[in-house]
Amino acid sequence: MTPQQTEAYVDAAASALGLALDPAHRPGVLQFFALASAMADTVARVPLAPHDETAVHFTPIAPEDAP
Repeated sequence: MTPQQTEAYVDAAASALGLALDPAHRPGVLQFFALASAMADTVARVPLAPHDETAVHFTPIAPEDAP
């Protein structure tokens, strides 16, 4: 997203949710959203095949039990 797109999205989302964005917090919100957008773009670029599905069940294990 461009900086202008990020600003427009943050403004629209805040308005839609009825959130008042404090002007002092706006630079940090925009910076964080730009970072999150960049991370999402990175994840979205990972090629997936039809057999790549989300796990039906997740069972955490302790690091010492890892294979």
